[in-house]
Amino acid sequence: MTTTQRAVLIRAYGSPAEVAEIARPVAGQGQVLVRVRAAGVNGIDWKVRDGLVQQAFPLQLPAVLGIELAGVVEAVGPGASRFRAGDRVMGPLGGLGAYAEFVAVDEVNLVRTPQGLDDVHAAAIPVASVAAWQSLHHAGPIGTGQRILIHGAAGGLGGYAVQYAKRAGAEVFATASAAHLDHVRSLGADHVIDYRAQRFESVARDIDLVLDYVGGEVLERSWQVLKKEGAIVGTSSPDILARTPPGRRGLWFMNKPDTALLERLAAEIAQGTLVSKLGEAVGFADIPAAIERNRTDSRIGKVVADFSR
Repeated sequence: MTTTQRAVLIRAYGSPAEVAEIARPVAGQGQVLVRVRAAGVNGIDWKVRDGLVQQAFPLQLPAVLGIELAGVVEAVGPGASRFRAGDRVMGPLGGLGAYAEFVAVDEVNLVRTPQGLDDVHAAAIPVASVAAWQSLHHAGPIGTGQRILIHGAAGGLGGYAVQYAKRAGAEVFATASAAHLDHVRSLGADHVIDYRAQRFESVARDIDLVLDYVGGEVLERSWQVLKKEGAIVGTSSPDILARTPPGRRGLWFMNKPDTALLERLAAEIAQGTLVSKLGEAVGFADIPAAIERNRTDSRIGKVVADFSR
């Protein structure tokens, strides 16, 4: 059996991601070895690559990128008992390393992949579905009639957040590009704003909660649409606390693995009661380019690396 494998890694902050050969891991205490069939591409990939979050995610370099996967259990480590070899699984790593052919994963982070959900679609789910739910509730309970503004509503996080907020009885305002407006509307948004053609400040007012999945100047402009007691939850601005005006409420959000929640959401997606949009599937060798496109392009849904391609 070969002792090496392909992986996508960075050798230094600011250097391009690259495909390289590394040692194949073994499952440690409480871990399973997963043969990865697909992995989700996320915004955190390029932020880690560029060194933008190195204080929150200190790394020993070189480091393999990727934070979520779907695949098959290859071997079970000592003390692990939830899965057997051959089980299809999906989940977040709770860290980095998913862009490799084999990954040793703490079994507590994984759930069984529901029947009817293929690996490519499964790999799109673990981080975004749970993070959208957690970020929506991060500032407090969501009540009927609350006014919620979601920036980046067509993306991996935003698409779920629109659905969750609407289910909770909120009035949902959502920003997206012109090509994605109908999709966001189909998810349940009440007011869909083409951010290139219209300033969201002219439509959204008296907002209870802003979910900022975009960052940059969007954060600065969002304070003026917020109710005095409202909050902005940001996933794209690690410095949101420093950029929060006096007397206002800005919260930085980082998701945490929640297998019970993931299990429930994955089952809903498999049953078709929750929409999960796959934006693009790329091959293993195309992961570095997909990470860069994730930084520069606006697209519907999630990009996933299909390891069979």
